[in-house]
Amino acid sequence: MEGERLDRFLCRYFPRTRRSFVRDALAAGDIVHNGRPGLKGRPVRAGDRVLVRCLLEEGDPWVRPEPDASVHVLALTASWVAVDKPAGQPVQPLRPGQPGTLAGALAARFPECMAVGETDTGMGGILHRLDTGTSGIVLVARTAAAWQALRSQFRHHQVVKRYVAIVEGRVHKAGEIAYPLAHDPHYRGRMLVVMDPTTDLRWFPAVTEFQPVAYGPRRTKLEITIRTGVTHQIRAHLASIGFPIVGDDLYGGVRDACADRLALHAARIRFTDPDTAAPREVESPVPPELDALLSAD
Repeated sequence: MEGERLDRFLCRYFPRTRRSFVRDALAAGDIVHNGRPGLKGRPVRAGDRVLVRCLLEEGDPWVRPEPDASVHVLALTASWVAVDKPAGQPVQPLRPGQPGTLAGALAARFPECMAVGETDTGMGGILHRLDTGTSGIVLVARTAAAWQALRSQFRHHQVVKRYVAIVEGRVHKAGEIAYPLAHDPHYRGRMLVVMDPTTDLRWFPAVTEFQPVAYGPRRTKLEITIRTGVTHQIRAHLASIGFPIVGDDLYGGVRDACADRLALHAARIRFTDPDTAAPREVESPVPPELDALLSAD
């Protein structure tokens, strides 16, 4: 392996790692080459000493518990917990060990959650996602039985989620958007509203109900109800009828100086409690910056 680049050398020496893991370890200073911080392009020579302090491999846990991270609990039972996610916090890591996620905070506060559900993706216990820029309620299972029961409710569209959004323009009446959604093949991370269901794109059914509840000088506050949970459903649907969410520059919304966030909040969720079989509703107060965005000139 004389002359091999350091990053390729490490991938060959540790076959269960990835190039991206090696790059992260190099950037974090966790790899030392001959007493100096490792550089991915530096070649290795016979007699070199390579010290690896920390290097992720396939199968390692995606979530690292973060004891210093706060978790705002809205409701709690022995089987599940509902927490209030702030805007700007990712729900789960996009790579193993990524800090600053809700999953990392949950792993420290409720470690039992990480042992149920999608444990190999960092979604252990977490039953549904919110976009990073969206604030509000996230429901999390604490036991395997609760996970199975609640996931079944989500799959059968029995969970009702209500949101509050501030959109550009004046929405004069309530309505429903029932167009399917598909991943945009030309724009990674963006969804397309499918007007023609005979398209070759793999699409997902989605229904979004909306009701105007307040008006500002140039914006509308909407209450939104969904039972489906397609990626970017509310954002893409509202933009398709000419009312993008404030701050949603991916779908045409304006980034406002009053609040550097997406003006979308998961305010209420209704489901059947897996322990009592009784209806349960959890509510999260709407952040005050959303009303500031509504009243902005």
